[in-house]
Amino acid sequence: MTQAASPLNELGALVFSHMGFYVRDLERMARFYTDVMCFTQTDQGDLGTAQLVFLSRDPAEHHQLVLATGRPADLGFSVINQISFRVPNLATLRLVRDRVVADPGVTDMLCATHGNAVSIYFRDPEGNRLEVFLDTPWYCEQPLREPIDLDQPDEAIMARAEAIACSRPRFQSRAEWQAGVAKLMGVTAKS
Repeated sequence: MTQAASPLNELGALVFSHMGFYVRDLERMARFYTDVMCFTQTDQGDLGTAQLVFLSRDPAEHHQLVLATGRPADLGFSVINQISFRVPNLATLRLVRDRVVADPGVTDMLCATHGNAVSIYFRDPEGNRLEVFLDTPWYCEQPLREPIDLDQPDEAIMARAEAIACSRPRFQSRAEWQAGVAKLMGVTAKS
């Protein structure tokens, strides 16, 4: 992949902050994201005809998710490909999996590795796909998805993820890959 350095680097850091999406049942969806995904509701209110709920897991961010009424009842699929959340370790990934599968509105649980990550995928009560993942120390080209058993010991899970990553032609350490992408983006290392 070749691309010119981003002109945004000249404007300063562009950092993703939050996203919003439409829901059918605001109360049910707010409850799912607070009770199951452990977000905190920071605000709520009306904006014109839409009712909004603001949610965050970071005290520095007023909101990371905004739920808004107005999703059509007859929409046959979610236009959101996925919303992804990073966790620090496999124990936390398992904890999230266990909380999620206990919610009767959750469907389509899948545990997988991409070589560069170990992930769970599932659909929230309105069918939006969520990913919760742990980065691995490796890079391999994507897309790649192989099933993985999260009930195995940590060492076995990471060994399988590494073996899958190593089998790919462009395998390298995450640090090597990040340095290459930083160069591609024209980003210099902070001192």
